[in-house]
Amino acid sequence: MALPACAARALGPPLQPERGAPARTTCPRRHSRVEAELAASRPGSVAASVRAGPPRGVSRGFNSQPFLDEPLKASSSLAGAARTPLFALLPRGRRRRMHDLRRRWDLGSLCRALLTRGLAALGHSLKHVLGAIFSKIFGPLASVGNMDEKSNKLLLALVMLFLFAVIVLQYVCPGTECQLLRLQAFSSPMPDPYRSEDESSARFVPRYNFSRGDLLRKVDFDIKGDDLIVFLHIQKTGGTTFGRHLVRNIQLEQPCECRVGQKKCTCHRPGKRETWLFSRFSTGWSCGLHADWTELTSCVPAVVDGKRDARLRPSRWRIFQILDAARNFHYITILRDPVSRYLSEWRHVQRGATWKASLHVCDGRPPTSEELPSCYTGDDWSGCPLKEFMDCPYNLANNRQVRMLSDLTLVGCYNLSVMPEKQRNKVLLESAKSNLKHMAFFGLTEFQRKTQYLFEKTFNMNFISPFTQYNTTRASSVEINEEIQKRIEGLNFLDMELYSYAKDLFLQRYQFMRQKEHQEARQKRQEQRKFLKGRFLQTHFQSQGQSQNPSQNPSQNPSQNLNLNANQNVTQNLIQNLTQNSSQKENRESRKQSPGQEQSDGSASNGTNDYIGSVEKWR
Repeated sequence: MALPACAARALGPPLQPERGAPARTTCPRRHSRVEAELAASRPGSVAASVRAGPPRGVSRGFNSQPFLDEPLKASSSLAGAARTPLFALLPRGRRRRMHDLRRRWDLGSLCRALLTRGLAALGHSLKHVLGAIFSKIFGPLASVGNMDEKSNKLLLALVMLFLFAVIVLQYVCPGTECQLLRLQAFSSPMPDPYRSEDESSARFVPRYNFSRGDLLRKVDFDIKGDDLIVFLHIQKTGGTTFGRHLVRNIQLEQPCECRVGQKKCTCHRPGKRETWLFSRFSTGWSCGLHADWTELTSCVPAVVDGKRDARLRPSRWRIFQILDAARNFHYITILRDPVSRYLSEWRHVQRGATWKASLHVCDGRPPTSEELPSCYTGDDWSGCPLKEFMDCPYNLANNRQVRMLSDLTLVGCYNLSVMPEKQRNKVLLESAKSNLKHMAFFGLTEFQRKTQYLFEKTFNMNFISPFTQYNTTRASSVEINEEIQKRIEGLNFLDMELYSYAKDLFLQRYQFMRQKEHQEARQKRQEQRKFLKGRFLQTHFQSQGQSQNPSQNPSQNPSQNLNLNANQNVTQNLIQNLTQNSSQKENRESRKQSPGQEQSDGSASNGTNDYIGSVEKWR
């Protein structure tokens, strides 16, 4: 094969075989490593010069690197053609790719060798450790030679078992929250699902004295009749989440129809085209955006009756409207910690939200601009700092919960000149407390599971899925110092007192309902034990009487009939005595547990008779 002139000059004279050596007639690719070394050791050859390194002052570049990595390959023919390295004749790009491929291959071989030797060393160490352990435990029973064989088998079995367990675990439990990995489920009992969400104690010290009627909230809600649930939605109290639960998460005979892309749902009574829920997600803002107690009590009856023009009725008809609402309308609401609610409303307003659509109708008319000035001049109050939000004296965010739950007609609506400020605040607070206490139901944002429990017990309506407590909100992300917090509490001092009152009433209702539930369950178990005991005695006396004279006819032996009747009378007397004793004992326990409270007239006995009747029917 002919070589270029530049390559021939660079390679020098052709390599000649040694004297006495046989002539090469084989393929040049099959030369041995010895011949390559001999060719490289000849002075003046290219391989020798390359192995000796570049001259002083010349860096070792890429062009010289392939000669170091690849052995010198000579090309010969039968005619004695010049032997040249085939690698040098390849293009530069191909040589670079072959060089990178060989470097990666060498690195992979090194990693595999290190991994193999590391695993071998680890296995050897484990074998010695297990051998030492087995030698100490089973030394007197086995020899050393047999111990090595046993340790090897045991090590292999352990490794195979571990791999099998990993494969099964990844198949059964691919996620990180696996029930098999929760060791607390095996060590601790199941927690109470209605435990306080803030990790406080289930029992607390009450501050207010409420009667039994205030604590026992049981609404005989007739969804097929004329009863209506009215949801008073206060801003930034979690009312949107609770409102969605009302239309999407309640087990009903005829559930609400909610279409995709629409906020409102159709909640009709079974077999009728009338709604049983008056809320944002069922009827919309029919009485205005976030209507308060004053607006709802005068607007809801008119809207339900189809008389929307009656929203501007004279004030002398208000007492009749309230009585009408109290008869069929059941008001519910949700409250929240005042500081968190205030910060959440500020963040909402800062993003550009407004409540311009709110009517604020009171005593048949909306407030004037002098009675209710605006805190901003533009279209919205977006981007306002917290200091500016707190400095506005007309900000409706201040004491919003008290204002929306009280009857504003008692203080002249929004006219601040009717009475002094101190007297006005006192009247508003007392009105809000009274309305809240007489509501059918109210919940707290900070206690979602308790809110769900009390609603289910109050209206005898169960939710499909449990409520979720979200402790991380937009308000919790706002970092304020102690001075700003005290100022917010000062601006919302009426809401702070109302929330303390509501929280105490809420927790007392929850505790009362839980105790009542436990007492009813215990009473049912006691009645069941009494019935089974009496049934056992009756069966025992009957079997005893039949075993005395099994062959005689009862009609022929009148004494046997007398004995059976006597046994039955004794059994009935025993059952009556047991029932009377247990009822007297329960009365004593109820007097000890709730001294001074009103006793229910005959409700326990009626429940007992109903239960015994149901058991007799089942028997």
